[in-house]
Amino acid sequence: MRFQCLVCLLLAGLAYGQAAPPATPPAAGAKAEQGAAAAPAKAPEIKVGPDDPVITLKGFCADATLQGDACKTVITRAQFEKLAEALQPGMPQAQRRQLVNGYATMLRKSAAAEKRGLDKGPTFDLLMTFARMQILALELGRVLQEDSGKVSDADIDEYYKKNEASYEQATFARIVIPHTKQIKPAVAAQKPGEKDPANPAATQPPTEEQRKAAADEMTKLAADLRARAVQGEDPDTLQKEAYAVAGFAANAPSTKVEKVRRGTLPAAHQAVMDLKVGEVSEVISDPNGSHYIYKLVSKETLSLETEKPEIQKIISGQRYRDSLQSFQGNVDLNEAYFGPTQIRPMPPRPVGPQLSDRPREDPD
Repeated sequence: MRFQCLVCLLLAGLAYGQAAPPATPPAAGAKAEQGAAAAPAKAPEIKVGPDDPVITLKGFCADATLQGDACKTVITRAQFEKLAEALQPGMPQAQRRQLVNGYATMLRKSAAAEKRGLDKGPTFDLLMTFARMQILALELGRVLQEDSGKVSDADIDEYYKKNEASYEQATFARIVIPHTKQIKPAVAAQKPGEKDPANPAATQPPTEEQRKAAADEMTKLAADLRARAVQGEDPDTLQKEAYAVAGFAANAPSTKVEKVRRGTLPAAHQAVMDLKVGEVSEVISDPNGSHYIYKLVSKETLSLETEKPEIQKIISGQRYRDSLQSFQGNVDLNEAYFGPTQIRPMPPRPVGPQLSDRPREDPD
């Protein structure tokens, strides 16, 4: 939000000594429901004109000669709303009430600081210069956002036509075949001369040869299931068979994948969006993952009218990011003073659909 950091700074001092007064308990013997019934359903609307006072600071005024009730500072509705809108357009009423307390406190503090001459000197001037740059930067960001948001219908139509494929939505029957099957561990052989092994249930991990054979078996099964899917066999039946052979019969996932768009699929799977209704894909094998077979059940293209708000946000966001590029980078730091530049690690790769359907295999 516009100038949100300024609002935070203004309200930062409110937490100290601003506890809400405790609610007045009901009189002895009074019934709660009677009090609730007496309260109006909606507070009556109070009409306040733009020149009517909304804040009155008693005992605070610019003229030091005034005393008592004569010394006060009055802020009208128009003046206060102008400040609130400048800080944050559309500021909620509850936050405006907080702003009142913060603003009143800052007025008194700033006046006291000026009397002490704290507004004079190189430190104050430097901080004011920095604060001015912050405000100007925020204002520029607001203007750039407004400019970026001016997206015409022609811009939206052009983007839709160029990216029409990404607005295709499909429903698939997807068969997931585990990359390998569970291998029943072999019981460790008894050592010669050993009458009673310390751990008779000890097992040996699968050998590399056993692993390869198990993986090859599942690869062949995937090709067989794909051929049977082409012949019209039920994908749910084939899915259960795949997990039964792999030793995960109890965890067989549903084959139904609804309302999928090209961009939500892993890159290696996106070609399935080009299938015709009823067609079955080739087996897609993810490295160190599972085998996948897709059968297209239905496909539709979302209309321009439906996707118009999303496209407007995409274009606006991209224009805003582009407009910020010229203000970023091209900074050389003296590492002898600042230390070496810290390179942030890449964010973790998003978990794709293939990982959620991957069976849990026993550790080696």
